[in-house]
Amino acid sequence: MSDAFEDEDDTGRRRALSNARVLGFIARFWLRRKGLFIAGVGLTLLAIAFDLALPWASGKLIDTVSRGPAALPSAWSAWAWFVGVYLGFSLIRNLAMRFWIPLAARNMEEMTNEGYVRVQAFSSDWHADSFAGATVRKLTRAMWGYDSVTDAVTIWLAPSLIVLVGLSVMLLLRQPMAGIVALVVVAAYVTVNVVVTTRYVRPANLRSNALDSKIGASLADAVTSNPTVKSFGAEARESVRVAEVTAAWREAVMVTWHKFTNVWLGQNLLLVVLQGGLTAAMIHAWSQGQATPGDVAFAITAFMLMSGYLRNMGENIRMLQKGLDDTEDLAAWEHLAPQIADAPGAPDFQPSTGPGGHGRIVFEDVTFRYKAAGAPLYDHFSLTIAPGERVALVGPTGSGKSTFVKLVQRLHDLQGGRIVIDGQDVAGVTQGSLRRAIAVVPQDPALFHRSLRDNIAYGRPDATDAEVIAAATKARAHDFILKLPQGYDTLVGERGIKLSGGERQRVAIARAFLTDAPILVLDEATSSLDVETEGQVQEAAEALMAGRTTIVIAHRLSTVRGADRILVFQNGRVVEEGRHGELKAAGGVYARLNAVSEGVG
Repeated sequence: MSDAFEDEDDTGRRRALSNARVLGFIARFWLRRKGLFIAGVGLTLLAIAFDLALPWASGKLIDTVSRGPAALPSAWSAWAWFVGVYLGFSLIRNLAMRFWIPLAARNMEEMTNEGYVRVQAFSSDWHADSFAGATVRKLTRAMWGYDSVTDAVTIWLAPSLIVLVGLSVMLLLRQPMAGIVALVVVAAYVTVNVVVTTRYVRPANLRSNALDSKIGASLADAVTSNPTVKSFGAEARESVRVAEVTAAWREAVMVTWHKFTNVWLGQNLLLVVLQGGLTAAMIHAWSQGQATPGDVAFAITAFMLMSGYLRNMGENIRMLQKGLDDTEDLAAWEHLAPQIADAPGAPDFQPSTGPGGHGRIVFEDVTFRYKAAGAPLYDHFSLTIAPGERVALVGPTGSGKSTFVKLVQRLHDLQGGRIVIDGQDVAGVTQGSLRRAIAVVPQDPALFHRSLRDNIAYGRPDATDAEVIAAATKARAHDFILKLPQGYDTLVGERGIKLSGGERQRVAIARAFLTDAPILVLDEATSSLDVETEGQVQEAAEALMAGRTTIVIAHRLSTVRGADRILVFQNGRVVEEGRHGELKAAGGVYARLNAVSEGVG
């Protein structure tokens, strides 16, 4: 499977989805709650019926009043109908909203949650190519886009069309010339609005939306990297960079807003035509004795209703288009297949319970190439790591060490061969269960802006306080945590910014202790620690590695001397393997790397 939309052009840039496809995406949410949707539509239609009756009630009242005081009883009756029709419209319309509100709130909640789940399922490559701030902006903008589209279509546009057509037909039956004017203007109004908005306004709106996402991306990038910005004294430079993005957005959004304003002017000119045409037709009919005062009142009331609905229609066509554009990114993600997907009915990974132990890792004729690379990094690569073995991966940058671990975790899929852990093909089990069986302590651990307790227990959220404290103690983190004002309840800041590098490292190690996974990956796990703390954590790591298959990625070779086996990687191949003393004495690649490491030390 590939990270590609169905409608990419030849350059690989995604084309915007059509309005119909975005509307179809939103409509599927409406139909999730058919009861609420049908009730809302039914009550809205009933309210429309009362609205259509208003010109008749108005005309009846004027005709009755025009007969003089003798018709007073009939006048009060006509007045009661006139008031009652509008009261009925108001109450029923309000009742309809009480069905639309829960429908919208629940669907907006689900749309955001499901969009987030889809984003989480996208590959590491997708996330590496996407700004987190822009992704967040697209998710939140889509939620409100749904709200705008739902309001525009179900509450305003559909009722408006029914009322406008209904009033025009009633005018046609009562005063043919006025009815013809109304039908022509309404048809022109709707057609011009739809065509102009989709073809004239939408391209500009999509561009301003893209720049709106870019603002979110730029701000998030600068804010999350604030320590780096400060360390280089680059606040002014970053302010200028963000200002350039907001300036581009300003120019684009002014074009969009001007286009909306131009459309609004055209709408009002058509309303003038409707007003002038209707009143002229009625004055002519009155002068010929073909229209009563009630007919004139009917036409004027109809115009007032129609003009209000037409203004709302113009506004809501713009709101509809903006809502569709705001939702377009999320709707497009529906057509984006996750690069890494569980096979249908895939079972959970089950660590081996046999006598040989668990954590046996086998690369069988593996071929793997990054999507941007011309040649494979691994080409028919085979390797076996025994259960409980401690294996160190060393080699220059780009030699394939980190990729080895990513493939074990199935963060990428292979182009050939397979990876088997405890007799199970990693491509045939669920990703979540596989990764829960692999505890990773990265070189630069990313913590959540949550409490220390939550961060340590992230792999086991049901862990007791005693278990959390025991894990922190083993990782030599307990003492520094107790010195904090709120202890284990201390919030660590975004990405753990409130902690030092060494403290973050020890929290990550405590997390690995608590996870108690059968496979352990240490990616320079002690690189941020001082010499004394490194020694303490190395002792704790020894206990952690007992009985577990351990993969150690090392740049400082002093940390791998106790490994059962050292694998020297170069260009995706293992060029040397053995223990520290053997490889050092052999005088090959490892010996040269070791000499450099000791020289740097």
